[in-house]
Amino acid sequence: MVDSFGVKLGAKAARLLARLGRTDILPGLTERELTGIETRFGFAFAEDHRAFLSVGLPTGPGWPDWRHGSAVQLRSWLDKPAEGVLFAVAEAAFWHPAWGTRPAGRTDAVSGARAHLASVPQLVPVRSHRYLPAVRGAIAHPVLSIRGPDIIPYGYDLIDYVRREFGGPQDSTEEGQGAVAVTTAFWADFLTWSNWEG
Repeated sequence: MVDSFGVKLGAKAARLLARLGRTDILPGLTERELTGIETRFGFAFAEDHRAFLSVGLPTGPGWPDWRHGSAVQLRSWLDKPAEGVLFAVAEAAFWHPAWGTRPAGRTDAVSGARAHLASVPQLVPVRSHRYLPAVRGAIAHPVLSIRGPDIIPYGYDLIDYVRREFGGPQDSTEEGQGAVAVTTAFWADFLTWSNWEG
């Protein structure tokens, strides 16, 4: 079932981005195109992300070209968050408590982490190294900025992200205003670890 608030939130973020005039926007992705992307890459867009892309497809440096982009490049973008975790496992002794006892050898630890990462929520690029979780039916997740093992929230939802990234007006009356709390399992723990390490 489609969440109407999520659709409104994503559409509002897309209209704000268009109004700011800081990026070129092509016609939005059709339902058929969105479903094709999800099938091709094995994830489901969150409702607000899906609505954002259906209103208009941002284009230019940093934006994933979901319509005509190379499958190799898009897959690389989708894999980057997990690669950051694997780097942290290999180089900074990260190990999630739910994964049990960390293997003694680095190679075994990375292999074990890779297997565990297959079950964590997929992150989907919004732009460059900014990501939203792929959770069908979910809305209003914070946009996460991920560079290797470093992760920070970069907007409490898509609207706030557009304002922060592209200089939109800050609206203190906006619903959900306040501290950014990561709501996605595993990534919230990795954020805590990344901030503690940093």
